[in-house]
Amino acid sequence: MVEKRPLVWLSAANSKTYARKELETSWNLIDFNLGNPVSLLAAATNGARVGVLEFPGLSSEDFPPPESWLETLGLRYWVAIAPQRPVCGSRMARLITHYCSDFHTLPVDYKRINTVLGHLWGMATILEPANISAQDSYQRLALRGSSQAIQQARSLLRRFAATSEPVLITGESSTGKEAAAKFIHSQSARAAGPLVTINCAALPATLTQSELFGYEKGAFTHALSARPGRLEQANGGTLVFAGINELKLDQQSAILRFLQEGHIERVGGNAQIPIDCRIITTTTQPLPELIALGGFRSDVYYRLGGLEVKLPALKDRLEDIPALAQAMLNAASSGAKPKRLTKGAIQSLINHSWPGNFRELQNCLQQGWLLTDEPTLEASDLGLTNPGLALKASTHLNLKEFRARADRQALLCSLRLANYNMSEAARLLNISRVSLYRLMNKYTPSTSNQNTRQGTDQKGDLP
Repeated sequence: MVEKRPLVWLSAANSKTYARKELETSWNLIDFNLGNPVSLLAAATNGARVGVLEFPGLSSEDFPPPESWLETLGLRYWVAIAPQRPVCGSRMARLITHYCSDFHTLPVDYKRINTVLGHLWGMATILEPANISAQDSYQRLALRGSSQAIQQARSLLRRFAATSEPVLITGESSTGKEAAAKFIHSQSARAAGPLVTINCAALPATLTQSELFGYEKGAFTHALSARPGRLEQANGGTLVFAGINELKLDQQSAILRFLQEGHIERVGGNAQIPIDCRIITTTTQPLPELIALGGFRSDVYYRLGGLEVKLPALKDRLEDIPALAQAMLNAASSGAKPKRLTKGAIQSLINHSWPGNFRELQNCLQQGWLLTDEPTLEASDLGLTNPGLALKASTHLNLKEFRARADRQALLCSLRLANYNMSEAARLLNISRVSLYRLMNKYTPSTSNQNTRQGTDQKGDLP
């Protein structure tokens, strides 16, 4: 027997359409009532990749607004069912063209809509793998939620995606800036083009020009053949400068001419190569503050910061935490029955200050998932301190100490998940074994030395 695929059905009331009854034979329908307030559990779509938006038989100006539901559910593809063909320029027409990949009018042809849904499911499977790795799961969820803060950010991102202007994404560490950049690219006219991301923190100053602009054969000793740079690779698509606040002044100067004129010269060459790409930059530090301190060029900033969106910290969207946490637990279940959060655990999550944002939340849930064999997670499983003490203590911790705490928690969880297999732990963290040993020496030197001598059978808890 073929397992039914999950299909979200968003309508104003219980639908009795013939097409719905027929689709129930091959799809597992997950119902959401368009007339209700957006639920915090709306993110729990059981792995659905496509959805049906059924408009009620009302005037196009009278039906409940579906935008918040569509944004919160976060599906890539929607198919609309309308009572009749929408009038051009009407609210229904605008919603369909903005959110939906296809639309059908009553009476619905079951075979046709089933074929369309199957095709869109296949496309979503190619674009979004079903198994979400622990390393990037929060990036996949960071833009979901019904809080006003994230809805406003999503609205700006969607508006900015419709333009070709540079976009600057700001926000604290681990708030989903990478997800926001990918969202802009996927919703833009350049979605079919390449998306090239440059990690500015890992870009050596001495190799900036060869990495960004490429080089010609013979440009230097080991240049045995010509090589296009990252800017050329992004031609026709989107280029993301991730953490542009990490660039040194001379590196900023190197990209200024490209930002001004839109063309480059490879190292060792003299041909002017035009580059047509959308520029997106992310930063954890406000660039105007860096300019005031002499750490960032104002002429570079004014060419990058025309459109700016700030992503909210997790502490500013506490109402989203229950659904986000459950979605992370679902992703970590790897096909098994996901664990659930008790009311006490949810309250503990909401009361926490989350200085490490999504990465700290992910680490916290991974630890709880690992340390209990029960089907539910209690507040005590999450390893969070007393909420009042945590908030009081947070005022005495600086950024360096917060990052160290998040790094140590990630190290602890990865080692336990990998049963202290160093190669597996490094893979979970997406770092090399050398980097893993450096982290162990930095945060748990005695355990690191003991594990190195005794191999992967050492199971002692980190101090």
